[in-house]
Amino acid sequence: MSRVSFSLTRVRLIARNTLLEASRQKLFSFLLLLALGLVGGAQWFREFNFGASELKFLADLGYGAMAFFGAALTIAATAQLFFSEIDNRTALTLLAKPVWRAEFVLGKYLGVVAVTAVFCALITGLLVAMLWSRESALMREFPDSFGQGHTLRIVDLAWAGYLQWLKLTVLAAFTLLVATFSRTQLYTVVTGFFVVVICHLQYLAQDVYAQGGSTFGQVVAGVLGLMFPNFQLFNFADNVGAGVPVAWDRVARVSVYALGYVAGGCGLSVFSFRQREI
Repeated sequence: MSRVSFSLTRVRLIARNTLLEASRQKLFSFLLLLALGLVGGAQWFREFNFGASELKFLADLGYGAMAFFGAALTIAATAQLFFSEIDNRTALTLLAKPVWRAEFVLGKYLGVVAVTAVFCALITGLLVAMLWSRESALMREFPDSFGQGHTLRIVDLAWAGYLQWLKLTVLAAFTLLVATFSRTQLYTVVTGFFVVVICHLQYLAQDVYAQGGSTFGQVVAGVLGLMFPNFQLFNFADNVGAGVPVAWDRVARVSVYALGYVAGGCGLSVFSFRQREI
């Protein structure tokens, strides 16, 4: 392998093949249709808004569906697409050719990232159309409440969808890391869902340890915050639903934050896979 240089072309080909393989899976179609159905039918759940404004409720429901089904899709697709190559021995055949293990890992990762991008783009597009249509209907029904026109901005809705996708790319990197040293697909899936829970709740643990005043607790909180990303930072749906513009500098900071964890997760995945016997 030392005679062959690293090739982005081979990474792209592996990623494209991964995307095609994922598109043929029934799980992708099922979760996509389920999420689209929930978002598209959100207007029939408006009576359950629990006191929130209608548009905010629809935005929360739509992005919540994207986050939940997107996480399920990311974990399941990453584990299934990786272990299908291992179990069918196609990875051994591929790596017997002039293909780096790093190219294989990065190609599988980028393929999953492309799958989540398609998923988030479709859900975001449907959500934008639904919210814009509903706000237009409310403007016609209550013109005095919309003296300055539309309160929702399409660019903010798109940014919120982008950040949901960015969160899924981080989750895919962590799930892939687990898959590179795990021996079973089930273990990878279960661990992936544990990672989701930890990343959504780690800020609570940091607050508890910080308020405790213990030096040991603060060290534990710091290590926890360093090891696992805070997924709450990716949630911009509250701003969008409330009509608050999304700050571009905040989007940039979260993007850099996510990129750091993606780079770390992919780097550890390559290192782990190099030590693995296939």
